Amino acid sequence: MIPGLKRSFEGHVLTLTFDRPQKKNALTGAMYEALTEALRHADMDDQVRAIVLHGNGGTFTAGNDINDFIATSGDFTDFPALHFIKQLAICDTPIVAAVDGAAIGIGTTLLLHCDLVYASPAALFVMPFIDLALVPEAAASLLVPMRFGLAKASELLLLADPINADEAHRIGLVNAVVPSVDVLKIATAQAHRLAAKPVHAMKTTRRLLRGDCKVIVERIYHEAELFRDALRSDEARDAFTQFLSRNKAG
Repeated sequence: MIPGLKRSFEGHVLTLTFDRPQKKNALTGAMYEALTEALRHADMDDQVRAIVLHGNGGTFTAGNDINDFIATSGDFTDFPALHFIKQLAICDTPIVAAVDGAAIGIGTTLLLHCDLVYASPAALFVMPFIDLALVPEAAASLLVPMRFGLAKASELLLLADPINADEAHRIGLVNAVVPSVDVLKIATAQAHRLAAKPVHAMKTTRRLLRGDCKVIVERIYHEAELFRDALRSDEARDAFTQFLSRNKAG
C-alpha cells in the first residue's frame, strides 16, 4: 500500500484513487511510481480491461507536491512524474476519469490521455505551468492546440486561465458534467461498459484514435528537457518560494 494512493478491483475494472485529501491530493514521487506500476501491470493482466482515476475529498488533484518535486533529482530521466506520463501515453487499457473539484497542472494534462472524462459542477481545470516559470508537460504543448485550437490553447497555456466544468465540456475536455454525488458512479459504470467490449477490437480502435504514440512520447521527452532547464532557473525558484509562502500563509 502506497500512502496517498488506493487501489481497488472489481469486474475487470481497476480503480486508482488519489488519497491525500489533507494535501488536496497533490502527487508525490512515490504516488507517481505506484501509478506507473499500476498502469504497466494493467496492460499485462488480461483481467484488467479498464481503469478509473479519481480523487478523494472533493479534489481531483492539486498536481505535483511542490516540496516533493523540488527535492527530485536534477536528471529529468529520473523524474517519477515523467515515467508516469509516458506510461499513461502508451497505456493500452482504456482509462476513465472522474473529476470532482480542482484538477491542477498534471491533474488537467493527464486527462488528455484518458478515453472518457466525467466532471462534477465543482470541477476546475487549470494548467499554471507558466505562472510557476515552467513549461507544459504530458505533451500538452502538442495535444492542447491539436484538440482545442491555437486560440484556446493560448488562453489555457499562456494566460493559464482556469476553466470550469461547463467550459471544459464545451471545448471537449470532458464528456459530460454530472452531479458530484454521481461522478464516480457514472465514470465507473462507463468503465464497466468499456471492459465488457471485445478486448482486441477495443485496443486496436484506441490505437487508431490516438495515432502514432511515438510522436506524443517524443514531445513528452522534449518538454521534459525544457521543464528540467526551467526548473533550475531563478524564475522558477522565485515562483516556488512565493507559492510556498502563500500556501503557508493560507
